[in-house]
Amino acid sequence: MRGTGKTAATFGRLLGITAVSLLPLWGCDADREPDARDSAGDRAFAEAATDTTRIAGAGKEPDQWLTHGGTYHEQRFSRLDQINEGNVSRLGLAWYFDFDTHRGQESTPLMVDGTLYVTSAWSKVFALDAATGSELWRFDPEVPGAAGINACCDVVNRGAAFYDGKVFVGTIDGRLIALDAETGEPIWSTLTVDPEKPYTITGAPRVAKGRVFIGNGGAEYGVRGYVSAYDADSGALSWRFYTTPGDPQLPPDGAASDQVLTDIAAATWHGRAYLDYGGGGGTVWDAIVYDPELDQLYIGTGNGSPWNRVIRSEGRGDNLFLSSVLALDPDSGEYLWHYQETPGDTWDYTAAQQMVLATLKLEGVDRQVLLHAPKNGFFYVIDRQTGRPISAEKFVPANWAERIDMDTGRPVETPGARFETAPFLSTVGGAGAHNWQPMSFSPLTGLVYIPAQQIAFLYSRDEKFVYRPGEWNLGVNLTQDPLPTGEAERQAIRDGLQGRLIAWDPVRQREAWRVEHGAPWNGGTLATAGNLVFQGLADRTFRAYRADDGAERWSFETQNAIITGPIAYAIGEDQYIAVAAGNGGGLPLTLPSFDGPQPAPNGRLLVFKLDGRTRLPPFEPTVRPAVAVAGSWSDSDLDQGFQLFGRHCAACHGIELLSAGVLPDLRTSPALATADQWGAIVLKGVLKGRGMIGFADRLSAEQTEQLRGYVASQAIRPVAPEPGT
Repeated sequence: MRGTGKTAATFGRLLGITAVSLLPLWGCDADREPDARDSAGDRAFAEAATDTTRIAGAGKEPDQWLTHGGTYHEQRFSRLDQINEGNVSRLGLAWYFDFDTHRGQESTPLMVDGTLYVTSAWSKVFALDAATGSELWRFDPEVPGAAGINACCDVVNRGAAFYDGKVFVGTIDGRLIALDAETGEPIWSTLTVDPEKPYTITGAPRVAKGRVFIGNGGAEYGVRGYVSAYDADSGALSWRFYTTPGDPQLPPDGAASDQVLTDIAAATWHGRAYLDYGGGGGTVWDAIVYDPELDQLYIGTGNGSPWNRVIRSEGRGDNLFLSSVLALDPDSGEYLWHYQETPGDTWDYTAAQQMVLATLKLEGVDRQVLLHAPKNGFFYVIDRQTGRPISAEKFVPANWAERIDMDTGRPVETPGARFETAPFLSTVGGAGAHNWQPMSFSPLTGLVYIPAQQIAFLYSRDEKFVYRPGEWNLGVNLTQDPLPTGEAERQAIRDGLQGRLIAWDPVRQREAWRVEHGAPWNGGTLATAGNLVFQGLADRTFRAYRADDGAERWSFETQNAIITGPIAYAIGEDQYIAVAAGNGGGLPLTLPSFDGPQPAPNGRLLVFKLDGRTRLPPFEPTVRPAVAVAGSWSDSDLDQGFQLFGRHCAACHGIELLSAGVLPDLRTSPALATADQWGAIVLKGVLKGRGMIGFADRLSAEQTEQLRGYVASQAIRPVAPEPGT
């Protein structure tokens, strides 16, 4: 019926949818948090409001985890050392908490004065007793299921913020909500986005100086990026900074970004396509970091919209401020400086990945720096005062550019990498050499621990590009050739999916050690004073490695993939390690699982301590058979169904229905049996409350039936046990 196509092309396209003694040497003293206070001082300090002063001194309270990255420096380093390389083999499960969903778990918990605050899919918030796991309260923002269609990469949430007795959370449908930390009752809620546009919020807010900072996502669909600051007490908008220029034929935005967009950014964009196609992208969907030493706010911006600069900007211009790190005044939003890591981005090389603040001794001089390992595969050391790159080297093989010219700060691009006249097979695709999963930095070893990955992508221009509101608009050809059926070809694809833990020396700009994981999309890292690095993996284990040389010291079977980062905290005499387990995000939803779906329980929060004795309950997945469908479809109809599935369904249900099992296997849906039931779901959206909207504005009745025929034709393959809710 269809040819097998070229494995390289298929591969590219399917993946795109898709010790104290060292301190003087490393020069980290300036960003070391002071030693812990005496117990009386600690108690007094903990009784103070969790405000900017307390968070700025979070290192004085290593038993807490007050903000997303542990401290404002976002080093994800814990000074607790009760759990260490000598005794980590005794680490066991203290308790666990079951979430009510099977969807992705990306939250970094907070621990404030004995309470854990953790978010879950669909933007829910849970408050738990940090010693026992007892639920204190939960909050459901009741996000409409239909809002999930605007989330490019699952209905995930990366965490909450805590400040002055309030918990702040962003929601998939674009709200920012303040909750009473004691009761979970809403204090205020504000809509941060235009509800008529496909914006989402998946990132964690940050709070400093009485303001809550939040960005958004949606660039794949076509939106204009920005970051906003809201008053922490009232929810009133303090300021907003747009990351791409607005329409020059309209009045200015009246935003903090007006002047710099006019003076610097506008001239780097060409034509009106980026405006007609939604606003250019550049969304601030993850990294937002406050610098307490320099009183600056750093944001990382995302990809262009559409991805392809030829379509977005006539193939010209740097397109500021896409794929950039910007410094803003936290009080006013005023522009201070920027560094664009990928000028004229055309590959989805976002700069939204987590930033780490540190002071390094470089050539004998202490330098306040920002450490960044974005999607494009280069590790950057950036001067926090000026925005000038100090050094930049590849931390994975990245063939789109030869090097970074340190005189100009610009990449020396590989000829043909922009795929303007011919396809380009890049060793670093849109999934990135490092995505949102957080890295950590240990001031004791001087190393950065990066959850890195190698996922190639074949970039080619979509010659038939038509802007379609509400759909992915990339300008890159994602028309899928059928996946290979031969085991040798499939093994070649498996071998091309690489994940590894890299310990990176930011002073010498070179790898110190690595651990190969064999698969991408592994969890973030936590470094501790016990000479340990913790990381959860997609293979459903949670592991501890020796921080100085990478030797594995401990592992635990988790029953579910871990894709987020752990934290450390202490209650009384006990140190704990906590991490959320639950597969999800863009890659697990889309990437084909040739080994069949991997059933797993609902997401959980797992909490460990020395000599923990709790056991996870046995997991016995339910298996539903494929639905037998009476009817026949022509080869032409099945071909059309194959293309329609790739365009409308694969991003959630897996390429060629080879789902990892995060969402249900469509081949087992009872609705598949009849055209009426199938149409009621696919066209009329009777399940939109559960996230499955109707596609009547995108599919005809005939196309819906072709889609049903394609799904039915795949029912001869073995099916998966059903996931949870």
